[in-house]
Amino acid sequence: MRIVRFASPQGMSFGVLDGDGQVAQIEGHPFGRISFTGGRYAQADVRLLSPILPSKVVCVGKNYAAHIAEMNTGDAPKEPLLFLKPSTSVIGPGDAIRIPPGSTNVHHEAELAVVIGARGARHVTPEQATVSIFGYTIGNDVTERDMQKSDGQWTRAKGFDSFCPIGPWIETDLPGLGLDAADLEVTCTVDGEPRQQGRTSQLIFDVPTLISYISQVMTLLPGDVVLTGTPSGVGPIRPGQRVDVTIEGLGTLSNTVTAAEAVSTAGGAR
Repeated sequence: MRIVRFASPQGMSFGVLDGDGQVAQIEGHPFGRISFTGGRYAQADVRLLSPILPSKVVCVGKNYAAHIAEMNTGDAPKEPLLFLKPSTSVIGPGDAIRIPPGSTNVHHEAELAVVIGARGARHVTPEQATVSIFGYTIGNDVTERDMQKSDGQWTRAKGFDSFCPIGPWIETDLPGLGLDAADLEVTCTVDGEPRQQGRTSQLIFDVPTLISYISQVMTLLPGDVVLTGTPSGVGPIRPGQRVDVTIEGLGTLSNTVTAAEAVSTAGGAR
């Protein structure tokens, strides 16, 4: 089942996208029993938004060996390396990634994204983690690389508004796999040029391990998102380009890139 969040003339709603390109509106949120309102829209007539608004996005750094090698950041971590992206960084499919004024080294990072379900996750074991998963979507951990290097920690570099595209939908049942995302291809292109290619089977720490580890530190709430790490091939993006992140069984998340508006010292845009 593909869960979407969409904007129509009647407002914002959750819905289920079927194979015919029709969105069936549901009541309330998608966790638990789904109840349809009877409203139906052609996908072309609505705007898809980020499929979820998480209370937090928990990210995992250095989770592909090839990416560690290309960044020349030493050995693989012995435990998952965690950091957070604020909820205000989340945008949806088709929204623009905005390059901060003066930045010239903003990179794409294609990632499998895990959406936590109604049970949440607190102190779960890896064996229990699957029941905490609502589904999967696609994420892009956009990063200002110069700030990442200079700051010594990653909040500013990864926390700008628009630096966390998510979408285009949440897949709750991968075709033929259910909730098993152990070996999916992850790719990224920029203006059609291949940049990243990897498989989730190359993750140093797999999805159940990550959910269990994070849940020992913080409670994962329904709708929270876990970004699982990026394969090698990261590189710069610039205004005017388009970034496409594709994950096997999940589809493609597409975003344009634009320059952020400069803000005056008085707080107004110019």
